[in-house]
Amino acid sequence: MTVGVLIITHGDLGDALLAVITRMLGGCPLPTRVLAVREEGDCDRLRALAGDWMGELDGGDGVLVLTDLFGSTPANIAASLEGRAPVRAVCGVNLPMLVRVFNYPGLPLDALAEKAYGGGRDGIMQCRRPGVPGEAPIEASEP
Repeated sequence: MTVGVLIITHGDLGDALLAVITRMLGGCPLPTRVLAVREEGDCDRLRALAGDWMGELDGGDGVLVLTDLFGSTPANIAASLEGRAPVRAVCGVNLPMLVRVFNYPGLPLDALAEKAYGGGRDGIMQCRRPGVPGEAPIEASEP
């Protein structure tokens, strides 16, 4: 059994992220669906659709829900999924987060949620230009 992944984002962000990571990895190692939330979208219909997809994605180990912005409609839809199946939601989805999640497809839900959080957090760095007065050479550093 494996954990399913549901990505809920504004517009086409989720589709774009999934397309990039699938190309990078040569495939998608976990059952995954993307729910695009648009301005004209009916929130009740989107919540129902997300609930239906939870049933499809949950192979017995639960579903990891990744959203783009805490407190937004995608995050609120994710929060409404609590109790339908084992679910963990992580906000702030980005490419480093997806790299981490899809590189550990055998982890249980709680551990995969921690990998998602860590990948997203650790993937944010400040890059500095070399040779610019007052700036150090390019290196990864926390903001």
